Amino acid sequence: MKIIRAANELNAQGRKVCLAIGFFDGVHLGHQQIIRQTISDARQHDAVAVVVTFDRHPNSVVAPDRVPLLIYSLPQKLRAIESLGADALLLIQFDKKFSDQSGEEFIRNLAHDFGKIHSICVGADFVFGHKRGGNVALLKKLGGEIGFQVHGLAAVSLDGEIVSSTRIRETIRASDFDAASQMLGRPWAIAGRVIEGDKLGRQLGFPTANLDAANLILPPNGVYSGCATLKGKTFRVALNIGLRPTVANRKPQLRVEAHLLEFTGDIYGEELVVEIGRKLRDEQKFNSPNELREQISKDVLDVQNLI
Repeated sequence: MKIIRAANELNAQGRKVCLAIGFFDGVHLGHQQIIRQTISDARQHDAVAVVVTFDRHPNSVVAPDRVPLLIYSLPQKLRAIESLGADALLLIQFDKKFSDQSGEEFIRNLAHDFGKIHSICVGADFVFGHKRGGNVALLKKLGGEIGFQVHGLAAVSLDGEIVSSTRIRETIRASDFDAASQMLGRPWAIAGRVIEGDKLGRQLGFPTANLDAANLILPPNGVYSGCATLKGKTFRVALNIGLRPTVANRKPQLRVEAHLLEFTGDIYGEELVVEIGRKLRDEQKFNSPNELREQISKDVLDVQNLI
């Protein structure tokens, strides 16, 4: 999948393009329906299937006090879209200047820069443009003028309820990972770069990889079993999510720390993808580092016995 930052970078060589537009957090079953419709259109009409998405949640610019925690990091989202078979992805930098465009300007600019649009596919409730002024009705109006078809697809339902990013976040908060995975169409996992920590785990004999999980939705604090993927290899992990109450700190910060079993090495800067399994225990405060070390030993043994 070719990733471009501007529509005129596509070089479609005279072919039309079929567009799927959305933020697509999680790339869940509803999003997949939109993208697959776009790919189907492209295959039928010898066009290029292009997914149009944004590098950050629009609310981070237009409504900073209402930015949801995300299901997927940006690299995770791009991989999930690529796996569906799109030819290209236009990754738009969502900044103040871009947010000031009207919905009509946005679509007309895409039409101008891509050349020929055959179809645009979105969710039925999709809104876009300055002050959310654009919707499916506007798309159909512009489609009639410019000459493209519009698909406004109804939401997908699962177990009698609509699949949405909001609902998936709720299931993750409730530790219902199976429900989240069903709506995603793949196992839910946390992905983040390994960043520098204070190396406390190493001092205790259990080195941990600290994940940069800023802005990602997380389950309740505690210790979990899991399976991590690093450079294409998998490892069993004991994962701690929490504020580390045993460690004295005036301003405790939420940490996501993974101890990879049967692994040694420096992995700073690498991406770690962790699929969470069973919760082993709640986060707790210990009276000494030795007590903490003993409990971690038990946690690691539990992970070994579970998998």
